[in-house]
Amino acid sequence: MTPTTTVPLVRVAGVTKRFGRLTVLDDVSLEVETGEVVVLIGPSGAGKSTLLRTLNQLEAIDSGAIYVAGELVGYEMVNGTLLHRTKEDITRQRRRIGMVFQQFNLFQHMTALQNVIHAPIKVKRIKSADAKKAGLELLDRVGLADRADHYPSELSGGQQQRVAIARALAMEPEILLFDEPTSALDPELVDEVLRVMRQISEQGQTMMIVTHEMNFAREVADRVVFMADSRIQEIGTPDEIFSTNPNARLRAFLGAVGVKR
Repeated sequence: MTPTTTVPLVRVAGVTKRFGRLTVLDDVSLEVETGEVVVLIGPSGAGKSTLLRTLNQLEAIDSGAIYVAGELVGYEMVNGTLLHRTKEDITRQRRRIGMVFQQFNLFQHMTALQNVIHAPIKVKRIKSADAKKAGLELLDRVGLADRADHYPSELSGGQQQRVAIARALAMEPEILLFDEPTSALDPELVDEVLRVMRQISEQGQTMMIVTHEMNFAREVADRVVFMADSRIQEIGTPDEIFSTNPNARLRAFLGAVGVKR
């Protein structure tokens, strides 16, 4: 999808994140435009998932700044002083961002439809009938219209992840984050989730995706970000990253995961 604006929807500026003495993000800067699909690749421990979690305020940063739609995330300037946002304000900011995790995190006592409509009813105060109608449309969109009344235990892993995607879309996020959404799936179930993600990208949804599915990254990404050693090492188009980039660290990683130039 071609970006629709030159104004970045997301701006990460010099972000550093530490866990004790371990630096997980080291002066990371990145911009994502509305309508853009950005895929993050790299070895385990590179900081990819942590970067997504800082965007959704699941992890606090140690330095730098993050902006979503031009608004500073997690903090606000009051009379020249930078203050933590209130819990209510953080909740408001999070509504702009949907996130799909490695694990499905569905409510086991709720049906697929109930999982999808729970947040719109509780958080956005949407009427139950309206939420149900929208929820059924979303389940149909991810190919699960016939599973609306099924509980997670009655669904395959791929089906559960598709419910999780529908649940994230139900909040109408400005950007959708995927943190290795197929890593917990059996190999035969991966394609059904990637197919849904591919359809969502074609519909213009802004997305940031952490994945080890290199062929998928090559197909759907507008830009690919290679992270290693807690830093962004390279950013480019899929062709630039997978075919022509001379970076030795990147080439070694691609070789290790079986990607040939």
